[in-house]
Amino acid sequence: MKILISADMEGATGVTWPGDVLPGAPQWERCRSLFTSDVNAAVLGFFDGGADDVVVNEAHWSMRNLLLERLDERTQMLTGRHKALSMVEGVQHGDIDGIAFVGYHAGAGMEGVLAHTYLANSITAVWLNGVRASEGLLNAHVVAEYGVPVVLVTGDDVACEDALGYAPEALKVAVKDHVSRYAAVCRTPARTATEIRAAAKQAAALAVRHEPVAGGPFTIAVECDAEHLAMAATVVPGVERVAERKISYTSETMYEGIRTFKAVTTIVSAATEEQYG
Repeated sequence: MKILISADMEGATGVTWPGDVLPGAPQWERCRSLFTSDVNAAVLGFFDGGADDVVVNEAHWSMRNLLLERLDERTQMLTGRHKALSMVEGVQHGDIDGIAFVGYHAGAGMEGVLAHTYLANSITAVWLNGVRASEGLLNAHVVAEYGVPVVLVTGDDVACEDALGYAPEALKVAVKDHVSRYAAVCRTPARTATEIRAAAKQAAALAVRHEPVAGGPFTIAVECDAEHLAMAATVVPGVERVAERKISYTSETMYEGIRTFKAVTTIVSAATEEQYG
């Protein structure tokens, strides 16, 4: 049994503030340990549950946040940017039996601690076939095309509730309760590590590959917080402006859909001015 862990940071234990997750910030260095603790707890739990191999894909910001030296020696970590499938890189190789979304969060424009979709700001909402979409929902559709089930989701309570829509059978562990975008009632790392490890052990039983799901076509719409960002995104082939601040495109597969989404967000980010957005 081989497990892939997609590890994001905003949904990690103790994280509530932009400075907690921005590389180089003083609190980021402290929160790297909390993030690593969550991920390692999932690693240990999956091995407890009978996994033969666990691979961690770093999925936050620079994708160089986890402390490799603190992970269980049996695991391996994929770190760094510019990966074909970004947050779920590795699922496409045909040897993954189950995937865990660790440290996930709610989507842009939703309630939830540090809620966003790919970009920390600039994007105010994303829809997939008319449904409000988080990174979890988008990534769940990507991995379904490879027959890989989502077996575990950790994050704040809103992220866990969101996961009921895209991975109802997955184990969920809320490491904190949302109060506002920048505040939460947090469990201690000792408690969350215990709960994540226990859930991962149980989730290992769900790691059974199924037939790939061809659910397309997929129409993805993205709303920006300024009209020039929507206009800039239309340079991507197939992307059309459908409202003053909203673009849309349709892909036959989510493999294509998520790669186009990455291109759109990269251009939107590059078109954002520091002071005026």
